[in-house]
Amino acid sequence: MLVVKRNSLRGFTLIELLVVIAITGVLIAVLLPAVQAAREAARGVDCTNRVRQLALATHMHHDSLGYFPPARYESRPDAEAAASCGLETPTWLARVMPYIEQASLAEQWDLSKPWHEHPESVRTVVPDIFLCPSRRAGTRPLGTRSLQTTDTGGSGRLPCGCPAAPRPVDVSLNVEGALSDYAGNHGDLTPGATGEPTDFYFGGNGTGVIISVRPQCSAGKAVAPLDRVRMSSVTDGTSSTLLFGEKFIPLDGLGRFPEDSPAYDGDHLPASCRLAGPGLRLANGPSDVLADSFSFGSWHPAGVHFALVDGSVRLFSSETDTKLLGSLANRRDARVVELAH
Repeated sequence: MLVVKRNSLRGFTLIELLVVIAITGVLIAVLLPAVQAAREAARGVDCTNRVRQLALATHMHHDSLGYFPPARYESRPDAEAAASCGLETPTWLARVMPYIEQASLAEQWDLSKPWHEHPESVRTVVPDIFLCPSRRAGTRPLGTRSLQTTDTGGSGRLPCGCPAAPRPVDVSLNVEGALSDYAGNHGDLTPGATGEPTDFYFGGNGTGVIISVRPQCSAGKAVAPLDRVRMSSVTDGTSSTLLFGEKFIPLDGLGRFPEDSPAYDGDHLPASCRLAGPGLRLANGPSDVLADSFSFGSWHPAGVHFALVDGSVRLFSSETDTKLLGSLANRRDARVVELAH
């Protein structure tokens, strides 16, 4: 008798296939946040190391020259014409070039010459330690600054409320420059010599460590800073004062002026510096609509990395009290902050 055996193998039914797909989707949904968290943790460690290296560079500048790198040159409004020089010269990020293994590039920077008059091959170099990997991993970001003005008297104001440098009406030039994610601590909003709300903007008035300084002029060029912040100037203690930190850049402002200005642009203070304290809290992520161009902030979910004057690196929550931030930003307000280890 002939016996026919049925094939014991069979395929998935539609219901079984849908169940497998659903389970796979659930597993991916569970694992993806963990993978993303692990990647962000790695980026956070990388950012910390870059901040530490940049802090070391500022210390080497201090050891070599006897003072921390000034943010930029900016005369006071009442300065005589002969003392009003150095506008638009490079920021502190160009001054630390010799100490971040960029000695050949440092030789090409003329610190008495406007940043935008340097060759493109100089002003578009972006050292890795200038960038936070959470914001610009694997990129060489450049920003454009328009030097065109329609203000004949030079009394215009930037979006921050700060005065714009005077230029002839017929100047029209778009200049590319390297971008950076780290900004010097210019201090808090304490008024300076005249008591005006934007008084901190001018040379020597900043209460931080990397501040605008008045220039020493010779033949119309800035040859040295008149105001110098030294270790001894930080009377609140080097472990209780901010040196620099991550700067806030909104998501829709990435690579755009004025939110994300070329880092060597000494004409635009937010290009290289930020402030903190009452009236200016840390930004709560890249979509914070209440933060502005003077705010510190990051794209890290956990907070904002800062280097302190002693060279240590700390992560501060975006919810940090603004009075505490103001005390940390001011090098000499006699309100010493004891940070837990």
